[in-house]
Amino acid sequence: MLNGIGGLAQVPELRKRIVFTLLMLAVYRIGVQVPTPGIDAAALASFFSRVEGTLFGLFDMFSGGALKNLSILSLGIMPYISASIIIQLLTVAIPHLEALKKEGESGRKKISQYTRYGTVGLSLIQGLGIAIGLESMTAPGGVPVVTDPGWSFRLISALTLMSGTVFLMWLGEQITERGVGNGISLIIFAGIVARMPAAIIDTFRLIGTGELNTAFMVFLVVMMGVVIGFICFMERSHRRIPINYARRVVGRRVYGGQTTHLPLKVNTAGVIPPIFASSIIMFPATIANFIQVPWMQSVAQSLRPGSLIYEVIFVAFIIFFCYFYTAITFNPSDIAENLKKNGGYIPGIRPGRRSAEYIDKVLSRITLIGAIYVSVICVLPSILISKFNVPFYFGGTALLIVVGVGMDTMAQIESHLITRNYDGFMKGVKLKARRG
Repeated sequence: MLNGIGGLAQVPELRKRIVFTLLMLAVYRIGVQVPTPGIDAAALASFFSRVEGTLFGLFDMFSGGALKNLSILSLGIMPYISASIIIQLLTVAIPHLEALKKEGESGRKKISQYTRYGTVGLSLIQGLGIAIGLESMTAPGGVPVVTDPGWSFRLISALTLMSGTVFLMWLGEQITERGVGNGISLIIFAGIVARMPAAIIDTFRLIGTGELNTAFMVFLVVMMGVVIGFICFMERSHRRIPINYARRVVGRRVYGGQTTHLPLKVNTAGVIPPIFASSIIMFPATIANFIQVPWMQSVAQSLRPGSLIYEVIFVAFIIFFCYFYTAITFNPSDIAENLKKNGGYIPGIRPGRRSAEYIDKVLSRITLIGAIYVSVICVLPSILISKFNVPFYFGGTALLIVVGVGMDTMAQIESHLITRNYDGFMKGVKLKARRG
């Protein structure tokens, strides 16, 4: 693999794809620095300094710092992700969407179109909500964040933020088609990774001033390598259910008789559970920034990251959403029915309902393992910060996204290299058809 990546310069098509991807990500990072009109940047920065651990901090992480600057890309790609998840949930409840899902390529295009419409609607609503919320925000010194409040500011801000999200959606699709990797995932990946240089500089500054022990930092680096290796192992882990196909005789030909397997991923739900769990738990802390009520403030304080109540509820929500999202994206009954139609069966299990029950039983067990794994990774940052006074954020949803997207992108690069080597091997080879 490393030798193949070392020879990327010899593959013109792949080199063009990688350069195009990097240029599009550079355009995204430039857009993050373009501010929305009518905002006092200094007052906004002061406000965000006291809302860490709320939904603002979560959305700012996924937008790559664009929300803190209130740039034209402040909403990021989250409205598109939310619209995709909503459409996936509706395909279970609405027969028309379920039928479109089974129509193949034409149905997927129609669902993608609905997702785009949903993205525009969600981004307009969120943009208008942010604009209205900004008008009530003040910096610690009482300086208003919005210089000229009113409906003109609200409409301009909503349209600007919506246009930024649509632009990012188009940018992600261009990367997927003409670049390397999944464009939407790479945009989130770039936003998270963009924060790493600042964290590294702060860490070295603390080591230089003596606030951070060098030996402890070496221990942390070793532990980071172990955690990243563990994530790579778990993301590639799956349970193989053996599948046999019965032999069928059609005329003089014999079909079937093969043995294969059905792979079930340990972490089928991916990073969706921690995103949903964080959003739900952080909602009271976000509301408390606008409603100065004593009991609301106490509830928000107890639900901040690092507290015992927050961690227990966070883990419970992650486990729930792991099972919930797996249930709506993977249907054991459909798998068992397809196996039965194609003459496949699980050894020792009767085809049909019994096979569906067996697949569901295995899936439930490995989903529990995946949920515990995701919970451990997501709770890790709070333990490091609260117990060991680590001055930077390591772990959680961001690390799962970075490692997962990095692995998928490298797999696509490897696939391009294998295809190129296979074409070179087949060049000049003449295949002769056998006469019957």
